[in-house]
Amino acid sequence: MRLLDRYVLRSWLLIFVLTALGFPVVSIMINMTDNLERLLDRGLKMPEIVVSYAYALPENVFLVMPAAVLFATVFTVGNLGRYSELTAAKAGGQSFFRLTLPIFVAAAGAAGLAFVIGELAPESTSRQLELQKSKVAKPRTARYNFVFRADQGWVYTIRSLDVQHRSLRMLVFERQGKGTEYPHLAITADSATYIDSLGSWRLWQGTSQRMAEGGEVQTFRFQTARLRALSQEPADLLAEPKAPEEMRYAELTRYIEALKRSGNDTSKIEVDRALKIALPAACLVIALFGAPLAVTSPRQGTAMGIAISLGTTVVYLTFIQLAKAIGVTGAVDPVAAAWAPNVLFLSAALWLLSRVRT
Repeated sequence: MRLLDRYVLRSWLLIFVLTALGFPVVSIMINMTDNLERLLDRGLKMPEIVVSYAYALPENVFLVMPAAVLFATVFTVGNLGRYSELTAAKAGGQSFFRLTLPIFVAAAGAAGLAFVIGELAPESTSRQLELQKSKVAKPRTARYNFVFRADQGWVYTIRSLDVQHRSLRMLVFERQGKGTEYPHLAITADSATYIDSLGSWRLWQGTSQRMAEGGEVQTFRFQTARLRALSQEPADLLAEPKAPEEMRYAELTRYIEALKRSGNDTSKIEVDRALKIALPAACLVIALFGAPLAVTSPRQGTAMGIAISLGTTVVYLTFIQLAKAIGVTGAVDPVAAAWAPNVLFLSAALWLLSRVRT
């Protein structure tokens, strides 16, 4: 890496790290101050509160990453122009695009980092809620009156689960479907026992219904049976169901597939899943947009840099919310809706780049 590349990259990274960590820390401190009395009333000690808010950092960093990239890009390029370093580099044979290449490479790296942080954020946020006693995490050996959503569209309704005795009582297993190849199935059983040697459940005293097209229902009773879809071990059934916002990308994909097989509308969740990639990708798009924008008024100073960065961030977030609202209605493909702000800003970025004097 050349000396000039290292200089540009070092300047960009300094502002990026300060922004990516500084904004979330300030936001977390404000939130902690607002909720301090309530958390103390729950019996939490100050060190426990501080640790719990440390788990809020990944979610906050993930949300602020595009803005951090924008601030770093605008201020780095703006400073190069303000102190005539951009002019000197051009006089030495450096084009604007070559000079800003380290910034775009770093922004691409920030996009990958944002995706990784976004995958860690749900688990971290869940841990924060547990520490703050907003979400109770209790070791249990039994569970009562619950619904468990499994893979392949299966939904289990269970009266009681006893992990120690490896048993279930009063069960209903249902899978929504259509047509003869993937029919609607409903299975009830009085009880089930987990056979460790076989690694499977044995159902006792129940009925199975297969609902084909035309309303025809085929029913048969059984004394004992085995349901291949019931592959979870007893301890697995203790897991509390996750909300979509608590799921990682792969978990959301499986959840969406199960809902589709059940005939449910998945537009909102598909938009949320697409945003898990679209938001990190915005880091690169925003860098491409911010670099040429910063050289339009390089001598306006820090105030102009802040105004450009904040204004662009507000506009981008507004477009994200509009796109989500449109995608949820189903009027536009959910993936297209999630990526629409990136496409719009990328188009503007390419236009701005075409007007930059190289």
